Amino acid sequence: MLWRDGEYKWFYGERIDNPNTHGTGCTLSSAIASYLVQNCELTDAVIKAKEYISGALADGMDLGQGSGPLNHAFRFNPSKN
Repeated sequence: MLWRDGEYKWFYGERIDNPNTHGTGCTLSSAIASYLVQNCELTDAVIKAKEYISGALADGMDLGQGSGPLNHAFRFNPSKN
């Protein structure tokens, strides 16, 4: 949910079945900030950041034991694009 100017907007998405979610909050906030620096409007920055984090989770990278990290570099894997 984004609260802005006294109004809110919900951002919906499908649940991605991946136990490797370590760092998702930090990644989401960093992605939003990165899009804002590129002069995206706030709502568009949130939409793009949500798409990015969903792709990183959907990649399904499995690294180590326990709740591992998502794949921040999923867009750079030519075999999956």
